[in-house]
Amino acid sequence: MRASLLVLALFVGSSLALDCQEIDGSLKQIDASAGQVFGVNSEDSIYTRYGNGWVRVPGALKHVTVGPAGVWGVNKDNLIYKMIGGRWEQAQGLLKQIDAGGDQFIAGVNMLDNIFCLNRNPTVTTRGGTAAIPWNLLPGSLKYYSCGPYSCWGVNWLDQIFVMKGVTPDTCMGSLAWQLVPGALSMIEVSTDGSVYGVNSAGNVYRRDGVSVANPAGTDWTYLSMCGKSKHVSYDLGVLWVISPEDKILTCS
Repeated sequence: MRASLLVLALFVGSSLALDCQEIDGSLKQIDASAGQVFGVNSEDSIYTRYGNGWVRVPGALKHVTVGPAGVWGVNKDNLIYKMIGGRWEQAQGLLKQIDAGGDQFIAGVNMLDNIFCLNRNPTVTTRGGTAAIPWNLLPGSLKYYSCGPYSCWGVNWLDQIFVMKGVTPDTCMGSLAWQLVPGALSMIEVSTDGSVYGVNSAGNVYRRDGVSVANPAGTDWTYLSMCGKSKHVSYDLGVLWVISPEDKILTCS
């Protein structure tokens, strides 16, 4: 009986059923931070959540991000844009995916899966234009990279998961020592509060437990059971935003 209870406890601890509601709209990618939500649809149109509806934002992007570093995005040509005064201003460099979740610094990966980050001062002060930006090139190769307040997480083409510790606003490269984390994910997102969520190749969603300043790598993965499969997630203020393979938008809690 004791062994059976132990197995049951382990199973319950590794799985959690979420209550999800489909909302209006259609998006292929979404990002949420500090109460703001941005996303892009299959035609690269940009939207932000306002009240209970979506408002179209001028421009065209394939990936958009919002966080302490502001609102940034990349278009189909991998050009980088920062929203300044309600307008998109092009910034120097090329990325296929970008993340503004760090403490006023940005990070991302380019077409060759090279990994870059930009420290706080140039992130905050850049006004776009042709001026060179002091991008930092990190070692390794990732297809998706996301940062939070004290660590950054990424996945490579094999869906292996890595965490970079020692990240600060002025040292966005962190310790420069990747830690391999058990598991396999096709995309991963770190929220503004440091929470880590991801989706695997089968469309299943997972949450990393035990993540903290003292232990940025966390301890275990919890499978989040929900109706249907997913391809992209973002977490903010107690709400998990989920995009289905059919571009449906769900909010889960």
